[in-house]
Amino acid sequence: MEKSFTMHDLPQSERPRERLHKHGAEALSTAELLALLMGRGTKGEPVMLTAQKLLARFGNLQNIASASIEELSEVNGIGPAKACQIKAALELARRMDAPDYRKGTPVKSPEEAVESIRSTLRGKKKEHFYLLCLDTRNRVTNIDQISVGNLDSSIVHPREVFKTAISCLASSVIFVHNHPSGDLEPSSEDINLTKRLSEAGELVGIPVLDHIIVCDKDFTSLKSRNLI
Repeated sequence: MEKSFTMHDLPQSERPRERLHKHGAEALSTAELLALLMGRGTKGEPVMLTAQKLLARFGNLQNIASASIEELSEVNGIGPAKACQIKAALELARRMDAPDYRKGTPVKSPEEAVESIRSTLRGKKKEHFYLLCLDTRNRVTNIDQISVGNLDSSIVHPREVFKTAISCLASSVIFVHNHPSGDLEPSSEDINLTKRLSEAGELVGIPVLDHIIVCDKDFTSLKSRNLI
């Protein structure tokens, strides 16, 4: 019976675990770190080759993190179990990078609103729309995901948005969503949706303070552009 390849099939000096122990994790390549995470290869394929194929398929860690379990499992040598290991490890890394958000964090600027949620939106392939509920002192009381997908009236409806805001006893709200394309320019849909939500907020007595569009490295505030 043909055996599975493991790290022990590599020369000892080239085994990622030994190299990490001797030189530290920062000395290892991304492929070596992935190989360490997966642990062992499959019949006829060493784990380092599987790690290299994974990187070749997705290009970088950001794309690997954004890939689904099913997409990761399409790489030969990576089944659902290894795909889950990879997703879990990259999610832990994302949480390390996340700000220490706690209820009661004050929001005094668009920058502070973005910092409360930027790591959650980083690397997303679809548009995610979030609601930040604030109290009378502009402190964040809740952050809720409202929708996933291209923004339109059928996905983000004022009724659902303000149902959530009312249940949170929000005094005001801020909306944040991402543009996976990297284009910070508000679309006509973004502007029209913001207008509808602002009008709904006036009717229920919960003002919309801002609607912020976020990309991986920058953001734009519709309030600062006089679009609210």
